Amino acid sequence: MFENDTLKHHIQRQIVRLLMFQEYARFSDLCPPRVDTNLFSYHLKLLQKQGYVAKTDQGYTLSRMGLRYVDRISSDKMQMRTQPKIITMLLVQDGYGKVLLQKRTKQPYINTWTLPYGKLHIDDVTLLDAARREAREKLDFDPHKLRHVGDCYIRVMADGEVESTTLAHIIRFETDAIPAADHLQWVEPLDLPKLRLAPAVEQIVTRSFFGDTFFFEEFTTE
Repeated sequence: MFENDTLKHHIQRQIVRLLMFQEYARFSDLCPPRVDTNLFSYHLKLLQKQGYVAKTDQGYTLSRMGLRYVDRISSDKMQMRTQPKIITMLLVQDGYGKVLLQKRTKQPYINTWTLPYGKLHIDDVTLLDAARREAREKLDFDPHKLRHVGDCYIRVMADGEVESTTLAHIIRFETDAIPAADHLQWVEPLDLPKLRLAPAVEQIVTRSFFGDTFFFEEFTTE
């Protein structure tokens, strides 16, 4: 819902900014100086109609939708924050020790091979629930036993600038029940360098084989 900065008008942004820092506010508290009252009233009603602001007996306040909105924006510039992508990444091994890779079909890093992954959804109750959902969606497989084995912060640089940042929760399980396909292949870990891989895939697989109960690593790649 909030992929873009949806509040463009400066009066609406000012109203929401004020309500970010107080639970309730009166009409007179919200109206900026030297702003026509009718114009202000129009934008306040528009915020109510759009669902960002609610009017109560105690005054105006952010609605549930408004609260969700301000949780995603910066309080200074009132813009959607540029944040790392948070994903669950599946480290799947078969009985021979091979690792399951999936081919990326969109940018960035199209046509590279990666560990199956997917973004966390706001309604995912736990990380393991998110990983199980991704396994069903991406692999058509419902794993029974999942283990959260580590976290990785992946930062990709290009020409001295940040191209992407990702926080990956590494979730591991074993199975021989997923067949290879055009977009899926089982690969010996030692053969990973022969493939065109997405950032940090080889490093994550290598680090996962240390056998720690849980690990955390940060990877920066060019």
